[in-house]
Amino acid sequence: MSSPSMTLLYSATSPFVRKVLVLLHETGQLDRVALQEVQLTPTAPSATVNAQNPAGKIPALRLADGNVLVDSRVILEYLDQQHVGEPLIPPGGSARWRRLSLAALADAILDAAVLMRYEAVLRPADKRWPEWLDGQRAKIEQSLLHFEREAIAELSSRFDIAAIGVACALGYLDLRQPELAWRQRCPQLAAWYAEVSQRPSLQASTPPA
Repeated sequence: MSSPSMTLLYSATSPFVRKVLVLLHETGQLDRVALQEVQLTPTAPSATVNAQNPAGKIPALRLADGNVLVDSRVILEYLDQQHVGEPLIPPGGSARWRRLSLAALADAILDAAVLMRYEAVLRPADKRWPEWLDGQRAKIEQSLLHFEREAIAELSSRFDIAAIGVACALGYLDLRQPELAWRQRCPQLAAWYAEVSQRPSLQASTPPA
């Protein structure tokens, strides 16, 4: 077995990192990537991460040549071109743009959920903005209902970049915003998630509670 040729800066609780780990598992590339765990928040940056990504965010993927890829979407696109199996991102045509749009909508859920987490945990209680939190919840709710009503058949058809994004978004809601109780309003999405959650890639990347 050859040694890893790439290094992923990661945190086990980051849903954006989880997307990368799931794709690595699904495409058989886990052995090619060494994991370097880092701890950071917006108020406690990591010097290690800053040295690789000026934005101070994870995931960041250091390639064998020393170049660093940042942003989960860029990293996923790169890694999907490094294996010989069927691509998880359609290479062209309307299918590509549809699946990437669904994946972007899943990222929008994550963005709102992460901002809610920061507001609830990092911001002092007397400075929290309830109306702003309500706005983030609305984004999550609207996006979940879109997947429930407009995209469940597409998600069920293939476990690809869109399905990975949605699964990781739902997993993060369960971890950080269980009070949203999204399953009550999205029974088809809940049934789909219960099934895909059994995939080895999602089981292996489940974040610690």
